[in-house]
Amino acid sequence: MMTTTELAWFKSSYSGDSSGDCVEVAAAPTTVHVRDSKNTTGPRLTLSPATWSEFVAFASRS
Repeated sequence: MMTTTELAWFKSSYSGDSSGDCVEVAAAPTTVHVRDSKNTTGPRLTLSPATWSEFVAFASRS
């Protein structure tokens, strides 16, 4: 099983460097992990890939 220290985290290309308000995402085979880029050791969300896909689709319509 993959630990959260082994995950490959990335920021969206839409995240600008000026505000510092960004989330980072790391995909694993059965989960998608989401964290605050300013607090990488803080709380994290863990979502199923299907839930993440639904969220992204919803957010892109806004």
